[in-house]
Amino acid sequence: MSIGRLSVRAGVRDWAIAIGVAAALLVTGLSGQHSATYLDLFGYALLMAGGLGLAVRRRAPILVLAVTGLCAVGYQAAGFDVPAVAYLFAVYAAVRAGHRTITVAASMTMLAALPLAALASGLHDAGEAFAQARGALELAWLIAAGAAGEALRQAERRADEAERTREETARHRAAEERLHIARELHDSLTHQISVIKVQAEVAVHVARKRGEQVPESLLAIQAAGREATRELRTTLEALRDDDTAPPRGLDHIPELVEQARTIGLDATLTIEGQRHDVPAAVDRTVYRIVQESLTNIARHADAATASIRIDCRPDALAIRIDDDGTATPDTAPTPGVGLLGMRERVTALGGWLRAEPRDQGGFTVQAELPMDQMT
Repeated sequence: MSIGRLSVRAGVRDWAIAIGVAAALLVTGLSGQHSATYLDLFGYALLMAGGLGLAVRRRAPILVLAVTGLCAVGYQAAGFDVPAVAYLFAVYAAVRAGHRTITVAASMTMLAALPLAALASGLHDAGEAFAQARGALELAWLIAAGAAGEALRQAERRADEAERTREETARHRAAEERLHIARELHDSLTHQISVIKVQAEVAVHVARKRGEQVPESLLAIQAAGREATRELRTTLEALRDDDTAPPRGLDHIPELVEQARTIGLDATLTIEGQRHDVPAAVDRTVYRIVQESLTNIARHADAATASIRIDCRPDALAIRIDDDGTATPDTAPTPGVGLLGMRERVTALGGWLRAEPRDQGGFTVQAELPMDQMT
């Protein structure tokens, strides 16, 4: 359930309580013997005002405490022997909000003011006035209302502390999991990639030393080994939260295009529009989209050409990667981990991504990343 719905329901509940208390006070006041004088009408108005004021007790507990207290004193002075029920609700709300000192001071003032209000209503016997005031506001009621408010406030505070503890525990576990993944990646991949990189460089060096022409495939393996080593190092640093190297972004996309050309893919890059300050998250995501798309083209598309078009707009950055591979709408490939990762990155930034075969053949990846929400 959303916070907005909870707020609406709480507001409706507050108004229902306020109207119910106001109606109960008014009925109690009407049950007494009163004439239709201006003073009595003023008393009825105070009964209604004291009850309806409870509708805003969550937003302004101190104000409601003062209003309900003054209304109670006012209708007592007007001759209405009605319990100060609205004031008890206000005490509960104020203590729940944490205003204990002010609530105690206000309640002590009420205990002193109600007998004086009873005397002002026409009672000449001080004992009877104190008895009427005691009936209107029993000390036990105040203690019960305050205790209930304090108990609920403590319960809510413990719930908040428990929630914060759960969040801290979750963050700690996430950090531990990142370190575990980093260790696993380092142990399982670093050695193997290093072997591939070293063997490729040795083979290139030997071929050149013999004066032989180095095969393009061997040069591609050498370049891929270097890039894999760099990418793995960057990933491990990010997992350990000690990444000091600048992240890859738009400025490094030409390197991806050059790498694609070394494996025989005729790749072209077009950047349109005025280059603005691109947020770091958008910058990294664009690089990853192009990188993953070119990797998929090289592995699965059986394509000869690929075009990358980046449109830099004032409010968004659009990317489109097309290839002339064998994909058709009838043989749409199953989305893999790479495509799902691209979609998650784009969605997290508030953008959209579409990856699908074209009617005329080949595959298209399109994405748009908003920049106005990221700055």
